[in-house]
Amino acid sequence: MADRPLLHYHRDGREEEGEIERPPLILGPSIGTSMRLWDEVVPTLAADHTVIRYDLPGHGRTPASALPSLKPDAITIADLAQTVLNLANTLGIKRFHYAGVSLGGAIGTWLAIHRPERIASLAVVCSSAHFGDPQYWQARAKAVRDEGIGPVADAASGRWFTARFAASGAPIAEALLDDLRGADPAGYAACCDALAGLDLRGQLGAISAPTLVIAGSEDISTPVEHARELAGAIPDAKLLEVAEAAHLACVEQPQIVAEALRSHLAVGAVAAPIAEQNAESSAEPNAKPGTGRDAGMAVRRAVLGDAHVDRAIANTTDFTADFQDLITRYAWGEIWTRPGLDRRMRSAVTLTALVAHGHLSELAMHLRGALNNGLTRAEVGEILLQTAVYCGVPAANSAFAVAQQVFAQLDTESEA
Repeated sequence: MADRPLLHYHRDGREEEGEIERPPLILGPSIGTSMRLWDEVVPTLAADHTVIRYDLPGHGRTPASALPSLKPDAITIADLAQTVLNLANTLGIKRFHYAGVSLGGAIGTWLAIHRPERIASLAVVCSSAHFGDPQYWQARAKAVRDEGIGPVADAASGRWFTARFAASGAPIAEALLDDLRGADPAGYAACCDALAGLDLRGQLGAISAPTLVIAGSEDISTPVEHARELAGAIPDAKLLEVAEAAHLACVEQPQIVAEALRSHLAVGAVAAPIAEQNAESSAEPNAKPGTGRDAGMAVRRAVLGDAHVDRAIANTTDFTADFQDLITRYAWGEIWTRPGLDRRMRSAVTLTALVAHGHLSELAMHLRGALNNGLTRAEVGEILLQTAVYCGVPAANSAFAVAQQVFAQLDTESEA
C-alpha cells in the first residue's frame, strides 16, 4: 500500500546529501538485530560506496507495519525482499550491491534469484538457503506472539557469539542484545514465518551475480555446512570461512569481513548503474563488463592510484597491450580480488617476493601500494628487516634504499 512505512535506513559514505553518485551497497541485518551490527565494517566499505543499512520490520526503528500483514504465517521472504526494493526505489537506486547476514543474506539471495537485474553483486554472511525444520520457526513465532521477546533474548548470546566474545564484555554485544529486547514481537514473529517458509536450495543455480559466501567457523545457527552448500550450488561463488566467529561474524571479526567484502565488491564495481546510468560509462575503454578485467582495473586503481594506472595506460602500445591486459585480468582481477587474504597481507607477501627477486622498480611501485592498503612505514620496515634473514642482507639493503627514496618522494608530494 502507498501509505505503508519504508524500512528505516542510514546512509554512510562521502555523499551526505543529494543524489547518490557512488556505487550503492545495501546491507541487510540478521533477525533480532539492528543495522548497528555493521558498525565496524561500514567505514571500510564507505570509502568506495554509498552504504545503505536498514532495519528489518519490527526491528530497530522500522515499524512492523512496514509489512503487508502481521497475521500468523502470512509473511514470506518475497515480502521482505519487496520492502528492500521499495526502499531502493524510493532512493532512486536501480541496481545495487547487496550483502546480508542470516535472514538479511537470505533476502539478498532471493533478490539475486528473482530480481537479478537489480543485484550487481551478492555477499551472503552466515546465512543459508534453508534454515532447518519449518516447525522450529513456527513454534518460535507462536512463542514470541504469546510470551514476548524475553525468552528469545535470554538465549541469543549463545547463538550469536562465541563464548570468548560473549565473555569479553564488548559493548557491541550488549547493545545488540538490547536491540533484540526492544524488538516488536509482531515484526519478529513475522520474520520467523518468513524463515519457516524459506527453501531456495533448488534455485541457487539461477544466480548470475558475482557471489561471496562467508561462514563463521563456530556458527551453530547456520553451520559452515550451510555456507558450503550455498557456495557449491551458486555458479562461481567464492567461500570464506572465518575463524573464531559464530553467527554474527561481522561483529566478532569485522576487519576480516570488511576486507573480504571490499575485495569482492571490486568484481562488480563497474556493474552497478545508478538510475539511468550504466556500467559502460564508468568502465575503462574496451573493457568487457562483468569480466576479471573490470574487477582487476578497480583493484589496480585502488592499490596503485589513478595517476600510476593512467600513466601505464597512456604508455601502452600495440606491442605491450596484451601484456597489460594479462596483468589487469590475472594478477589484479583473479588474485588480488580473492577474499582469502586482505590487501594488507597481500602487500606484505608481494613486498617480500619482490625483495627476494631483486625487482626494485616494482618494489617502489608496491611500496606506495602497501601504504595505500593500510600498512604503516614502521610495518614496512619490519617486513624489510625480516627479508634480510630469509632473502639476504644485500637484497634487504637495496630494498631499504628504495623504501627511503619512496618515503622521501611521498613527503615531498604531501608538502607540495
